[in-house]
Amino acid sequence: MHSPIDAILGNTLQGNDLTEADGVVLLQTEDAGAIAAIRSAADELRRQQVGDGVTYVINRNINYTNICEQHCSFCAFRRDEGEEGAYWLSEATILEKAADAVQQGATEICMQGGLNPLAKLEGSALAYYVQLVRAILQRFPQLHLHAFSPQEVQFIARADGLRYTDVIEALQVAGVGSMPGTAAEVLDDDVRKILCPEKTTAAEWLEIVGTAHRLGMPTTSTMLSGHIETPEQQMSHLGHLRSLQQTAIQQGYAARISEFILLPFVGQEAPKPLRRRVGRDQPVLADALRLTAVARLFLGNWIVNHQPSWVKLGLDGATEALNWGCNDIGGTLMEEHITSMAGAQGGTCKTADELIAAIRQLGRPAQQRDTLYQPIVQSVVDMPTSLYR
Repeated sequence: MHSPIDAILGNTLQGNDLTEADGVVLLQTEDAGAIAAIRSAADELRRQQVGDGVTYVINRNINYTNICEQHCSFCAFRRDEGEEGAYWLSEATILEKAADAVQQGATEICMQGGLNPLAKLEGSALAYYVQLVRAILQRFPQLHLHAFSPQEVQFIARADGLRYTDVIEALQVAGVGSMPGTAAEVLDDDVRKILCPEKTTAAEWLEIVGTAHRLGMPTTSTMLSGHIETPEQQMSHLGHLRSLQQTAIQQGYAARISEFILLPFVGQEAPKPLRRRVGRDQPVLADALRLTAVARLFLGNWIVNHQPSWVKLGLDGATEALNWGCNDIGGTLMEEHITSMAGAQGGTCKTADELIAAIRQLGRPAQQRDTLYQPIVQSVVDMPTSLYR
């Protein structure tokens, strides 16, 4: 007799969407055989949807300031102005970092930072951000700028009394190519009241990302997992992401969610109240892998590209995630401050050669890509023509 989990997995492998309730069942089982079957099903679905190739991007993170007006309970990155360790990079320093990235073959700059109330140009927050974008792209027009989360868009809109549409359109005109789907944490307001009470509500985050799609700006998507959230809240979060993507497709928008990235909680340097409540400093790899698999099973028909975080899981953990439904190993980053300041042990930089070696140890072909999952052809590999669907 087949178990309920066998029935759920069989239905999914036939091309049907997992329900949120199905996902909860998969996340709650403690049977080792069932967990192995979940991994196998996610791996098979990944193979059906995107093939065996594993992609990576040569990029650089620029966290331009850690001065932030908000006080998220999980954040070890933020500082107040004048506090020890506070910084705000000058335009010249940012351009130096961009130049170094280009020299190392980067095709993307990923730029995010704290919500710095001082970040204005002639009294306008939007003018500061627009000038930053223009400065980078005037010097390096070949770069794709993947920049400014929904939280930063909301911050700019509030500071200048603008609509989200106004902010996103101005950033597009300046040259921003896509929006990181960060600051999502968990899209449940009961969780957000504890994790990030000053941030956007779940509805506001969804509105900003939906607006970006409508205006032609692609986004990514994320979830911060492994802290105080329940399996039901995890699945509700994935449900919101799937609905966003379905809306973009149904409305015929060219811009959509290009990838899903699971971000397991790192609490080693997090503020003490949340750290005590969670009760551990580093992610539980087994939990992250299972959620990775369930995310593939739930989202894969709509968001085909799935990426682990080598910063949070370490490169070995991220490589193992490629057996649990992931088809991308992320970027070189070159520098990373937000998670490393929280106490992550995965490092802050990987070379392309290191990422390629990790992929090849699984016997799968590696393929460099751009931000929107178009392959950058350097060698002939067995890969789909386009990985962005």
